[in-house]
Amino acid sequence: MTAVPPVPNEAEITRIEIGNGPVRVRLMTLGAAITELRMDGVDHSLILGSPQIAPYGDTMRYFGAIVGPVANRIAGASAPLGDERLSLAANEDRNALHGGPAGTSTRNWTLAEQSDTHARLTLAWDDGDSGYPGPLHLAVTYTALPDGALRIDLEGTSEAETLCNPAFHGYWTLDGSGALGGHRMLIHAQSYLPVDAEKIPLGDPAPVTDTAFDFRTPRPIRPDSALDHNFCLDGTGMRHVLRLESEALALDLETDAAGLQVYDGARMATAPINGHEGHPYGAYAGIALEPQSWPDAPNQPGYPDIILRPGETFRQSSLFRLTRKAQP
Repeated sequence: MTAVPPVPNEAEITRIEIGNGPVRVRLMTLGAAITELRMDGVDHSLILGSPQIAPYGDTMRYFGAIVGPVANRIAGASAPLGDERLSLAANEDRNALHGGPAGTSTRNWTLAEQSDTHARLTLAWDDGDSGYPGPLHLAVTYTALPDGALRIDLEGTSEAETLCNPAFHGYWTLDGSGALGGHRMLIHAQSYLPVDAEKIPLGDPAPVTDTAFDFRTPRPIRPDSALDHNFCLDGTGMRHVLRLESEALALDLETDAAGLQVYDGARMATAPINGHEGHPYGAYAGIALEPQSWPDAPNQPGYPDIILRPGETFRQSSLFRLTRKAQP
């Protein structure tokens, strides 16, 4: 199994701050991660994270990062590609999660561009690294917009046929309470992917009707929903897919991705490592909203294709828009 790379020396990691309108975002090159997102008049970070570097090599490995080259799970750390079957690095029992133990969230990306309102980071992924053909060239551009929106644009090109499905993995909390009980959520999805005990999709999408996964009208996020599932999003192209609300704030998500992985943070436990507010994050402290293609796609006939071929460019765009709700 591929070893988890050590966290780079802090001097090798570049910290970046961008902002526009009411929103300020702090980033770092390690994992191309958002470490903090602040909104004027709100006394906590709306994205979970830490001011320290060390936690990102431990219990916060995925917090705010770009995960990949293939986000989510690949069953048995094995996938067909052309006439071959790839043997990938496993890191969740027998399965590969978020690119394996040395995925993109563990790498120190390169800051390629920066202005007051945007930053572009790039990563070169070597041929055969963790079992993925390449070389693969990835880029993410974070842009803070005047209306309080954060735009995330992902790109990828490869010199060999490979798999490519990176995703942003931020944990959101709108009320900073350390729990999701005060949040309501709407998702434009008629179906979702049921999973087995290893969180691997069982096959065809299932209707959300009469299930705990029916968020077609806003409803509270309940612990008994056990959310760690892909929602098969309605429509195509850039469209509104989700609204997350607390009493005071709303987060609207637009994306052109085919799916949205929603994880309620039920297994989150960063103790003894503290987050921004000076305490550890426990279960349900934040919710991960991960626009991406569907999990285990290479092993599931009929799922959207995640093969990237030479001469093609992978692109995915998402817009996270924060607004203050009118108070009665």
